[in-house]
Amino acid sequence: MSTIIPIHEAGIGEPMTGKPAWLKVRAPMSKEYRQLVELMRGQKLNTVCEEASCPNIGECWKHGSATFMILGRVCTRTCAFCDVATGRPDPLDLEEPANLADAVAAMKLKHVVITSVDRDDLEDGGAAHYAATIRAVKAKLPETTIEVLTPDFQRKPDACLDTLMAACPDIFNHNLETVPRLYRSVRPGARYFTSLRLLQRAKEIDANVVTKSGIMLGLGEERDEVLQVLDDMREAGVDILTVGQYLRPSVKHHPVMKYWTPEAFEDLKYLAEKKGFGMVACGPLVRSSFHAEDVFKALKTGRPIA
Repeated sequence: MSTIIPIHEAGIGEPMTGKPAWLKVRAPMSKEYRQLVELMRGQKLNTVCEEASCPNIGECWKHGSATFMILGRVCTRTCAFCDVATGRPDPLDLEEPANLADAVAAMKLKHVVITSVDRDDLEDGGAAHYAATIRAVKAKLPETTIEVLTPDFQRKPDACLDTLMAACPDIFNHNLETVPRLYRSVRPGARYFTSLRLLQRAKEIDANVVTKSGIMLGLGEERDEVLQVLDDMREAGVDILTVGQYLRPSVKHHPVMKYWTPEAFEDLKYLAEKKGFGMVACGPLVRSSFHAEDVFKALKTGRPIA
C-alpha cells in the first residue's frame, strides 16, 4: 500500500506550511545557469523552466538542458496548478523557430524539448508554428532528437495534429496531468478523453513516434484512480510515463492535498512497469521534461537511466 502524508486537515484552500526534506532543492546559482539566462534573453526565447517555476531549473540548466516554450508567454487557459501567465497572448513571433534552432545549436543539444502555452485564439492552436520550429531545428541539427510537449488542440480541426506530426518529432508528449474526477477543478479548459485520444491519434498518424504522458500527484486523487489512468494510457499506446509531486506555485493555486513519499513513488513505478510502459520516470521531483534525453535513450537502448 502506498504511503501518503496528508497535509490539509482543515479543508481546501489553506496554504502549504512546509515541504518534506525530499522536496527541497538548491537555488540556481551556477555559471551555466547564468549563461543560459543570457542566451535565452539574447534570442528572445522563453522556457517553461522559468515560466512554470520548475524546481529542477538549477540542476537542468547547470547541465545545459532546457525546455523551450514557444507561442509566447501568455496562455489562453487558467489551469489551477500552473504558474504560467494567462490572458490575451501577443501575436506570433515568426522569427522564433529560427532563433530557437540557433539556441539549440549554441547549446550543442543532442535532445531538445519544445513545449508551449495553450493558444485557443489561433485557428490551428499553434500546430503550424510547432511544425516550423521542428523543421528549423532539424535543418540546423539533423542528428538532434526532438520532443514536443503539446497542448490538446481541443475544438481544433483534426488536421492540426496532422500538420504537427508531418514535421516528424521523435517524441510526442501530452500530459494528462491528473485523474478524470479532478479535471473540472484542476484543468477546467481541458477534457480527459480528448487528451487521451490525442495521444492515441499521434501514434496512429506515425507508428514510429514515441508517445509520452505524465501526471502530478497530490491534487486530491486516490491511488485506484491513478492506476486507472495508467491503464488508460497503456490502452492508448503511451510508451513513456512521468509521475511527480505537485507543488503549489502560490496561495492562488490549487492546494497540495497530499505529499506522496519516495517509497510510494517507488511502489507506483514498479506497478507502472508491470503494466508495460517502455520507460517510467517516477519520483517527487520528476517533471515531464526532467532528464528527458536520458529517459529517451534508456527507452531506445533498453538500459536503465544512469
